[in-house]
Amino acid sequence: MKTIITTPNAPAPIGPYNQAILTGNTLYTSGQIAINVETNSLVIGNIKLETNQVMLNLKAVLKAANMTFEHVIKASIFISNMDDFALINEIYGSYFNDDDAPARETVQVARLPKNVNVEISMIAVK
Repeated sequence: MKTIITTPNAPAPIGPYNQAILTGNTLYTSGQIAINVETNSLVIGNIKLETNQVMLNLKAVLKAANMTFEHVIKASIFISNMDDFALINEIYGSYFNDDDAPARETVQVARLPKNVNVEISMIAVK
C-alpha cells in the first residue's frame, strides 16, 4: 500500500509524479530543485543559495510525512558541474550530523529540469 505525500510548502509536481510516496515506514521523495514556493521562482545564480532552497523543499516534504533529515537513509544528488561539489556539499552537510549522515551518491549530469544546477532526492525511514 502506498500513501501520496503532498505539501503546499514545496514545489508542486510539473508532471505525472508526486512529491513523495510513503510505503510502510519508508518515504521516497521525488527530486527537488530550487523553486521558491512563496515566489514561484527559481533560485539560481548562486549555487549555495540554490542548494539551500533544494534542502528547504526537501525539509517541507519530509515534514509533510512527519519526518526530519534524521530519518533520511539515502540521498541522490545530481549536479550540472562537478566543480560546484564542494559548495553543494557544504550546504547539504549543514543539514546532517556527520555521525549518522545518510548514504549518498553525487553524479554530474548533462542537464537538469529548468536548467538548474542541482537536484536532490531522498529515501527516509521512520
